Amino acid sequence: MVYISSWQEYQEAAEALYDKSPNTTRYCVKWRASEGKLVLKITDNTTCLKFKTYSSIFLNRFEALNLSLMQKMQSRRPKPTAGPSTPAQPEPTEGISKDTASPAAAPTSTGVAGGGGVKKKKPKKKK
Repeated sequence: MVYISSWQEYQEAAEALYDKSPNTTRYCVKWRASEGKLVLKITDNTTCLKFKTYSSIFLNRFEALNLSLMQKMQSRRPKPTAGPSTPAQPEPTEGISKDTASPAAAPTSTGVAGGGGVKKKKPKKKK
């Protein structure tokens, strides 16, 4: 097991290894906060590819590789994003015509992820 020093080389080799044998390939991510070290490992029981970094610059690249591998593992392709010139229109619910569907019943997409959290109450001040 030798560490690959180039990110581009590791990414191409990792995706090629998964494409070659998707049923036996395993992907492992290790993060050591105390050392600030990220280690990526992908293996198919015969070939083992590893990448190690201490730099936070690779986090965006790691996220892109992770997304790519997860989409392949789920057999999905990335969804095309709607541009600003073509806003996404919500589809009416099944069995209801478009003009009779209420806005509350139809799903809406705002393009912004909601926080979903509950606000904490402020503690009462003691006199």
